[in-house]
Amino acid sequence: MATTLQPPPTIKFPSSGTRRIKPIDPQSQSTGIWVGLAAITMTFAAFTSAMVVRQGSANDWRHFSFPIILYFNTAALIASSVTLQIARRRFAILSGDTVDRASVTRALYGTAVLGCAFVLGQYAAWQQLRSEGLYLASAPSSSFFYVFTVLHALHVIGGLLGLTYVIRKLSHGILRASTLSAASQYWHFMGLLWIYLLILLRMKI
Repeated sequence: MATTLQPPPTIKFPSSGTRRIKPIDPQSQSTGIWVGLAAITMTFAAFTSAMVVRQGSANDWRHFSFPIILYFNTAALIASSVTLQIARRRFAILSGDTVDRASVTRALYGTAVLGCAFVLGQYAAWQQLRSEGLYLASAPSSSFFYVFTVLHALHVIGGLLGLTYVIRKLSHGILRASTLSAASQYWHFMGLLWIYLLILLRMKI
């Protein structure tokens, strides 16, 4: 009696093209930014408290001339926030046209250039203090000045890296509005933080 051989069952593997990729949640990006900004705020608040306590705990607090270039640096940082807002407004009405995208890119580049000018201006202020013989360990006041300004400049450099990422995404046509919004929130916070530090240092130094 002949037996009928059944063909082996066919196993279908899922195609790589049908994999589902979980989309990025814009809300999670915004939450992450606010958590990071809260941590930065706590850090600078702790340094502010330490400076106030240190100034009142001894008589070795030394006042020195405030670098005038810090005011020009402040103007550059404020202007960078303005150009970034222009970029956000243009991106909001972006229709996919090449000209519109180029205008957003120019505004973002303007923000980056002004941000670089701010960092270079801070370096010039440090060089001015060094020429006057004021270093990190010269006095408690100069120590706090360097700590505040260098730490803030490092965060601004982080923001410049974020702007570079945004510009690259825009050039490839895959920039999300949530990504631009997160970068803008961080950058504007750096501007507000610097204004606070400028007033604080002007009063204490």
